[in-house]
Formats: sequence, C-alpha cells, structure tokens
Amino acid sequence: MPRPTLDRTAFAKAPDGSAVDRWTLDNGRGVLAEVLTYGATLHSLQVPDPKGPVDSVVLTLPTLADYAQRSPYFGAVIGRYANRIDRGRFSLDGHSHRLPVNDRGHTLHGGPQGFHHRVWRAQPEPAGRNGAVSLGLSLTSRHGDMGFPGTLVVSVTYTLDRHGNLRLHYTARTDRPTVVNLTHHAYFNLAGAGAGDILGHTLALDADAYLPVTADAIPHGTATPTAGTPFDFAEPRAIGTRMTEDDPQVRAAGGYDHCWVLTEPPTESLLRRAARLADPGSGRRMEVWTTEPGIQVYTGNALDGTLRSPAGKPYERHGAICLETQHFPDSPNRPDFPSTVLRPGATFRSATEFRFPHLPGPRLL
Repeated sequence: MPRPTLDRTAFAKAPDGSAVDRWTLDNGRGVLAEVLTYGATLHSLQVPDPKGPVDSVVLTLPTLADYAQRSPYFGAVIGRYANRIDRGRFSLDGHSHRLPVNDRGHTLHGGPQGFHHRVWRAQPEPAGRNGAVSLGLSLTSRHGDMGFPGTLVVSVTYTLDRHGNLRLHYTARTDRPTVVNLTHHAYFNLAGAGAGDILGHTLALDADAYLPVTADAIPHGTATPTAGTPFDFAEPRAIGTRMTEDDPQVRAAGGYDHCWVLTEPPTESLLRRAARLADPGSGRRMEVWTTEPGIQVYTGNALDGTLRSPAGKPYERHGAICLETQHFPDSPNRPDFPSTVLRPGATFRSATEFRFPHLPGPRLL
C-alpha cells in the first residue's frame, strides 16, 4: 500500500525576491494537498469522487504573479484580522489604532499587505498517528505591521490524514495586547475548479442566526434569526434556490457574504460541525468542523471569468464558495461580540478541519 509522503519543490520567487516553495502532502490514498509558502496558501486539494476520478476541489491559480497581483485571497491564511474592521479603527486599553483601509473605507483581511502576501517559513512536522502527514508554517508580524499593536508570532499546521481529512491548526503569541482573528480562504467547488457555478451545490449550516451588514459589509445590530429567510440553511438546500429573492441583504452582496453564528458555543480544543457541502453531480461531500464561533459564507460574487485555472478554465461568477471559520467581523469595535483580544502570556489557538465523508473509511483523525 502506498505510504503518505511530504515533498518540497521550488515554485517561484516572491515580489521581494524570496524563494517560494510548494509542499505536497499525499495521504497515499488519492487525496493530495499542495501548499505554497507564499500566504501559507492551499494551492490545490485533489480529492477523488465516489467513482474514483480526481479533481482539485479548490480554485487554483497558475503562477505566483497571479497570487501576488490578482488573487482574491485564493486559498490563503488570513491575518492579522480576518474580515472587516470598521473604518480601519479600533481602541484597545484606551489606546486608539489606525489601520490602512482597502475595502470601501474599511480594513479587510489584515490590510493591503496582510498575511496572504507574506512568505512563511515551512517546517515538516513529525509523522502523526493514523499515517498523517503535517507541514508547519510560521510567520512573525512586527509591532506596527499594518497598524496592529504588538509583535505577533503565528503558526499554522496543515495535517492530512490517511482518511482524507485536512486539518488546519493555528497558534499565535504576542508581546503586547493586540487583536487576532485568523481564517482560511479556500474557494471550494466540489465539482472541480472551473467546473461551473456552485449554485446547485447543497449547503447546510449548524447555525440559526446570522449577522446583517450595512451596504459596505460591516455588521450592524444584533444577530438575526435565519428561520423563514434566505439565510436559513438549517437543512441542506441548493445554494442558489433563494438568492434571487428580493432580500436587501442578498441583493446588496450579489449573493451571500455574511457571517453565521454557530449554534454550539466555541471551545479552544473541541471541534464541532459548522457546515455540510455537497455536489449532486460528482457525489463529493465535505464537512467543515471548527473551534470558532462563526462562519463567513461567501459565494464568489465578484468572480467574473477573468481569473483562470492552470488548465485555462475561467472562474465565473458564483464559481466557488468560501466557508471561512472565524470570529465575527469588526469584533474589536463590538464589545457585545466574543472577544478577539490576545494578551502577553496567553496563546491564541484555533482549529478547522475539512472532512470528505464520501471517501471510504473512518472520518476522525
């Protein structure tokens, strides 16, 4: 039987001249994850369908220049603060902080030079139980980086086990009070990257409330029940079935770009299910499990066919869905939301796992 492997190849040079490597995690059973050190990016995730054919279920770009200049965060680890901070401002312990703005006057995904544009340091991890292969990546973000206080030391570990589960485990430490919200920004299409839109995929969310947003995507008010609205995914249904309704939230976003509040309270170490995604055509299914309190669902509303796969397939509007496990947007300005403050001596920990229950064998690491 083939053994799990972890291999490194040179990929390209970053804009600053740094070498960027591509690491390949192969579970020896048909599931293969490629990770770039640029942005700690999941470059490809090859998953068989129930009949055997293999496709990448995440959108992939051909060159590093595409990732550096044109990518809407494809596959990247996002930080320091995933999602939006209102007007790029927040106060912490009586001190005001100003961040560069890069989205309609707000700070999005850590600012214009967030973690998605950094070259991370890679380190193979010891082989785990169940034949798992792991790759650790680390990054130091200095005090004042993109306006955030404190020097933050961040690590993320990708682990692929022999059953095809892909887990991301994050840690961070700081030397002075700061805010942290990390997520992963893979664009999923279970039919295969570039295989049309995901409106026929079925989605279920383990959430009964979501955060309404302003016209420029900042949460306002309090969590709103989803029952009876286009945001109700308590039971699996096709993503596109209610996107044409005259709902102001869906209309303003051009689809979904909202954070759902997960029903079960978050814990630092216990994963609980957040989402189920399925493609009826290929038969592929995916579950998202996390320790985070929320999940941002984005239905590729801004994709327009200008970005293409390495095989030349255009990524059309709604050609993928992002399922970003995270704390809530603008939490540094919302004391009613779960805190994202990290203080010296404490360790930020978070984990998210993508499981593919259509594959044979047990599903747990």
